[in-house]
Parts: sequence; C-alpha cells; structure tokens
Amino acid sequence: MSETEAWTVGRLLGWTNEYLGKQGSDSPRLDAEVLLAHALGCRRIDLYTRFDDVPGEAPRVAFRELVRRRGRGEPVAYLVGYKEFYSLALRVTPNVLIPRPETEHVVVTLLDLLGDRAADPVSLCDVGTGSGAIAIAAAKHLPRAQLTAVDTSAAALAVAAENAQRHGVAQRIAFLESDLLAAIPAGKTFDAVASNPPYVSRSELASLAPEARDHEPHGALLAGDRGTEVIERLVPQAAERLAPGGHLVIEISPMIHEAVLEIFAADARFDPARTVKDLARLPRVAWAKRV
Repeated sequence: MSETEAWTVGRLLGWTNEYLGKQGSDSPRLDAEVLLAHALGCRRIDLYTRFDDVPGEAPRVAFRELVRRRGRGEPVAYLVGYKEFYSLALRVTPNVLIPRPETEHVVVTLLDLLGDRAADPVSLCDVGTGSGAIAIAAAKHLPRAQLTAVDTSAAALAVAAENAQRHGVAQRIAFLESDLLAAIPAGKTFDAVASNPPYVSRSELASLAPEARDHEPHGALLAGDRGTEVIERLVPQAAERLAPGGHLVIEISPMIHEAVLEIFAADARFDPARTVKDLARLPRVAWAKRV
C-alpha cells in the first residue's frame, strides 16, 4: 500500500489488525474496531458504513496512542473505560477486575434459582463485587430485590456505585467495604449470596495471560497457594448469613472444581453442591442450598 494513500477507516483497521496480531492479541480485529470507534466517538457498528472516511488528525493521534498501549499489553477494557457484561455497559478501571463472559453464568444461575420469586422483595449479597457486575445485573432482572455489594477495596466500591447509578439501580444496592461477610450487620440474612471470588493459585498466576497478570488487580485474582483459600472462608460465612432455603452461588475454576465440592460437602448446613458448566463444557459455577 502506498505511503501516500489516505489513512481511511478501512486502512486503519487493516493495519492495526495485522499489527496487534503480531503483538499477540487473541482478537486483533475486534481490538482494532473497539479502539477506533472509541477514538472517533462512534459506535463500533458505525465503522462499517465509514470505511472510506478519513478521520481527522486528532482522532488519529488518539487512536495511535491507544494502539501503542494495546500493543504493550494493556487490556482494551481499561483503555476505553468500559466492558459489556450481561448486555450492560460497565465502567471499569485498573481498580477492578474486568468482567468476563464466564461470570455471566453466575447471574444466569442466580436468576434461574430465584426466577419464581422475581416479584418478591428478595435479599441478595454480592461478595467481591468489583465493578458491581453481578449485583447490577441481578438488580436489573429482579426489580424488587434489595442487594448488598461488598468488597475489600474502597476504590472498587466507588466504581461499582457509579455503575449502579448509571443503570438506575443504586437505590436498591448498599455498598459496604468488608472482608467477605465480616462487616455485615449482626442478624442480617440473605435469600442468596453470589460471588466471583479470587480463585487463582500462586503457581497459576505466572501462567495467566500477560494482560491479566500484569494489569488487573491481584487481590481480585489470587487466592493463595491452593486457589481455594477464599472459598474455604466464604462457604461457612455464607451458611451463617443465608436464610433457610437460601442459595450460595460461586464462580470457580475448573482446576479447583473437586476441591470446592469437598468444601461444600464438609459443611452440613448445605445440601450437596451442584455444578454449572460453561460454554466450553467446563465446570464454572458451584452452588448449594442452605438446609
């Protein structure tokens, strides 16, 4: 391609797709489209009608910087400041874990378990809320639910509260800085507790994709030497806080699946735990009913 040829939208996307592919991106074309749409201030789908447009100097400079940072491994979600989760655009910063499609299985499981109570004023708790993804998605689909969203990070709670405000559910979610359920007021019980807890073992951390290992908060990823340390504390705490018949729903790694089922089995206050598989047919969610 001639250097004198105009840098149209189509040419920018083609060059960036090739460049990011060489830098190791798993989705170079998608990355290019998301970053260019952000620089141009338009929707990604709008790019397809603008292939022959020549962006001005300012958006090209902004796009060039975004591509440079993406090439160095920074996650696209942090670069553009948002991530879609369960059809909700959530603001994300380096203070929160980037919501992933696997976590949507937690929401689906929660809604399946509580679907027949959608019109009831149920009480839910999201432990380790991060960006607020689980709590906000649940609130949108359970219009009478009252939620408590807890996290050890005040910075993460600020992001979650902003997302709740943006999606019109802030009045039904109480945000609380807490190590798991330790700061929940005495006597408070829930119909369901949901969590995407840290479940990466210390040995696994080094094998994570660089964009997660080097940029996302380790406190939201790393559980300890075994990967089950946080879940080992959460299960008995949830048993104390769940109403009879309530549910505990936890995202897990397939690598700790059997260990998590054993943790549930060791607590007589729960019925035998069940597993939900993700789209790859791997165990992704463990849940159990409070006796």
